Amino acid sequence: MEEKNLNFIEQIVADDLKEGKNGGRLQTRFPPEPNGYLHIGHAKAICMDFGVAEKFGGVCNLRFDDTNPQKEDTEYVESILEDIKWLGFKWGNIYYASDYFQQLWDFAVRLIKEGKAYVDEQTSEQIAEQKGTPTEPGRPSPFRDRPVEESLALFEKMNSGEIPEGAMVLRAKIDMANPNMHFRDPVIYRIINKHHHRTGDQWKAYPMYDFAHGQSDYFEGVTHSICTLEFVPHRPLYDYFIDELKEGRDLADNRPRQYEFNRLNLTYTVMSKRKLLALVQEKLVDGWDDPRMPTVCGLRRRGYSPEAVCKFIDMIGYTKFDALNDFAMLEAAAREDLNQRALRVSAVLNPVKLIVTNYPEGKTEEMIAVNNPENESDGTHTITFSRELWVERDDFMEDAPKKFFRMVPGKEVRLKNAYIVKCLGCKKDADGNIEEIYCEYDPDSRSGLPGADRKVKGTLHWLSAAHCLPAEVRLYDRLFCVENPSADERDFRELLNPGSKEVLTNCFIEPYAAQQDKTRYLQFQRIGYFTYDTDSTPARLVFNRTVGLKDSWKPQRNG
Repeated sequence: MEEKNLNFIEQIVADDLKEGKNGGRLQTRFPPEPNGYLHIGHAKAICMDFGVAEKFGGVCNLRFDDTNPQKEDTEYVESILEDIKWLGFKWGNIYYASDYFQQLWDFAVRLIKEGKAYVDEQTSEQIAEQKGTPTEPGRPSPFRDRPVEESLALFEKMNSGEIPEGAMVLRAKIDMANPNMHFRDPVIYRIINKHHHRTGDQWKAYPMYDFAHGQSDYFEGVTHSICTLEFVPHRPLYDYFIDELKEGRDLADNRPRQYEFNRLNLTYTVMSKRKLLALVQEKLVDGWDDPRMPTVCGLRRRGYSPEAVCKFIDMIGYTKFDALNDFAMLEAAAREDLNQRALRVSAVLNPVKLIVTNYPEGKTEEMIAVNNPENESDGTHTITFSRELWVERDDFMEDAPKKFFRMVPGKEVRLKNAYIVKCLGCKKDADGNIEEIYCEYDPDSRSGLPGADRKVKGTLHWLSAAHCLPAEVRLYDRLFCVENPSADERDFRELLNPGSKEVLTNCFIEPYAAQQDKTRYLQFQRIGYFTYDTDSTPARLVFNRTVGLKDSWKPQRNG
């Protein structure tokens, strides 16, 4: 493998393997908390954790960080499993932090007995206040020198249900003057009197993330614990607890090592689980899989392929500096990917009747349509042509500017896969709305016939009015009006884009599209890339726009 093609995390792994660290083993893990649905930021971590293991012949395990039963649920566990499989990755084993509750408890008890942990009865506000500031040392808790036996007894009561939530915590006794505030006697256990989705009511005292995470890595034999940049200041504490846990064993070349990369931040959306949950609970979106959401299931429902998501993540790369990535880059990755795989079909979203006046009534012809010009092996299908057609209302203008190369009275256009027609004019209702457009076709201009390749400047898609199916089409756009809603001081609800979802109910589509498997990616010719929505049935076809054929989005002003 050429090292010039490696990102900086992969280079670290390559160097560690070359040096024989951890016995030449590579074991990573993806450790989500099952308290929500995965979003595209998690997808970046998945691509790293699983991808680096694949690239270097290692193994990546999945571990659910289920240390907070207040927010966790088996629904989230199942959705995480589905999302990882959809992205195309396979885990070696599935673990849970709760698998280690007894070992973590025993470790905490040992720390108490060694005088390295104590039970603190201060409020969370008092603890936060006496921790000091980054430039001022903290003050010791009045319970810091509590006798070992007393802390042991109280710790047992924290887990027996005798002590209410918030009344006391277990803190590691480290250094209240340490410049790294994470070392200022961090809380390592708290009381949560809630039913746990795996361990039931066995535990009332639950370990904090910083206490459970590194030890879980150690128990499992993780070699490279890869996480995002916000955990950089946590890394010394990660190493500290592993050093305490090792009990005299030499870990110099045989220990988990934490490495950090930048998070994925995306314009015109939010990644905060709290805000995403609020959007769902307050019904500001249509669930976790709403196609406007940055969740993996939302992207899937929107019509993004897993390859497009992974391609986008590869495009932005992994660095040590946080950045705000343009949503347009994600769309560009989708266009490039879907252009290669999407089935071309005809659909009319804003229909108006086009009558070919010199085409015989009752006559039909089957025109050949190419399924995908990027892939000849995808073959062809036929689409029915007749006297009465549907075309897009925006494809006609009575008084058009010079560069309008669509349907204009007196000018010719080609109907895709069919004939060249000359527009004759239109019929309007009493309010001036166009009801019908009229044209004449050139019988010698059928596509594919010898001599039928004379040039006209415009090509329009169409559907036979008697040979198409009604459909609902949902046009999705950016969820927020402002580029970086997370940095805006206003309530994020005020920043939502009122035009992020438009539902068109008077659309038509060719029958061939309805005959496809729901997982098939589609291109509505001249319009964009679309997919079947989960609401779609044979009796009620529903399609979602994934992305347009080109980037035409312009930011809106919001108050």
